[in-house]
Amino acid sequence: MGAGDVEPGTVRPGGRTARVREAVLRAAGDALVEHGFDGLDLADVARRAEVGKTTVYRRWSTTAGLVADLLTEMAEQSVPRTDTGSLDEDLRSNARLVVRTLTDARQGPLFTAVVAAATCDARAAEALHRFYAVRVEEWAGCVEAAVARGELPRGTDAHEVIRAVSAPLYYRLLASGDPLDEAVADRAAEAAAVAARAGVYVS
Repeated sequence: MGAGDVEPGTVRPGGRTARVREAVLRAAGDALVEHGFDGLDLADVARRAEVGKTTVYRRWSTTAGLVADLLTEMAEQSVPRTDTGSLDEDLRSNARLVVRTLTDARQGPLFTAVVAAATCDARAAEALHRFYAVRVEEWAGCVEAAVARGELPRGTDAHEVIRAVSAPLYYRLLASGDPLDEAVADRAAEAAAVAARAGVYVS
């Protein structure tokens, strides 16, 4: 790839092209929810978005490229972290946000489809890892603030604490199939907070 080349689907221009991108990504999300990654087809996405097939093929080139750009948009639109001044409240807010997202009628199946795509396509996996890293980084600030307030030991790995909050929630979605609700979210947040105070995440 030359110096002037870019990965398909990674350029996000404004104006009419931005509206085309929005329509295509919305259509891609609909298709993923309905058919999963294996059933994702660029021609079908173009039809749903009411744009030319050549536009979709030229800009995204592959279904993996489309999924990668969809994840980029999801990261951009994610809800920013709260800042309540309390570690327990902040982690509870994070856990409840994850549960709301994963149990949403659209977002839940969409995440499941994206994770499925990541298991079989390196580009989709890279995009998923980048998306999760962005969200962890966003919420790590509440743990860093707790360390500064003296709520947690110095040297606490803020990113590991946030990962500990969401890990059991994703496990329920993708592995066990156990229910996801606010009680589960609160328990995950409390467990992570207790472990963090005990110094489990001090690096």
